[in-house]
Amino acid sequence: MGKVVTSASVSLDGFIAGPAETGFEHLFAWHHNGDIEVPSADPRWSFRLSEASADHLRQQMRVFGALVVGRRLFDLTHGWGGSHPFGVPVFVVTHRPPTDWAHPEAPFTFVTDGLDSAVRQAKDCAGERVVGVAAGDLARQALDAGLLDEIHVDLVPVLLGGGSRFIEGLTKTPVTLGTPPRVVESSGVTHLYYEVNK
Repeated sequence: MGKVVTSASVSLDGFIAGPAETGFEHLFAWHHNGDIEVPSADPRWSFRLSEASADHLRQQMRVFGALVVGRRLFDLTHGWGGSHPFGVPVFVVTHRPPTDWAHPEAPFTFVTDGLDSAVRQAKDCAGERVVGVAAGDLARQALDAGLLDEIHVDLVPVLLGGGSRFIEGLTKTPVTLGTPPRVVESSGVTHLYYEVNK
């Protein structure tokens, strides 16, 4: 089975979104600040990246085989219109599956029996490839449950001052990470890769 990883663009003060779901133009500016075009699996989206960030994103697209997200992210993105940019199956952890999902043919599975079940289903689907778990509360739950193998941080040089934290409210602490991290410096972002010590 492949690894289970959480990955996010994070402000220097630790937020994945600013107050009232703001700040994304800063957190994701690195997706469009370079000269190298990287298409996604969906023709609606492509990225223009620096060389280092292009390598980083291409690697993610190669290795990720399934994603686990929460209902909040699913709703905020409108389910990516039925097609995630990575082109992989998405497992949505929710207490209430949507009754008006406009893309029933899309590779989205609504999991009502918790994160453990969603990760297990995603791993079965991904095989040897990586399962990505969305940042925020799902990442916290996955860390508390001992499910995460790695944490990838796209550290952006901005201070948002508040909002949604990358990981908050862990109950099983401390969580120690392998050192040194792998570090990739790029334009407008530093990519950090940490193993979770178990």
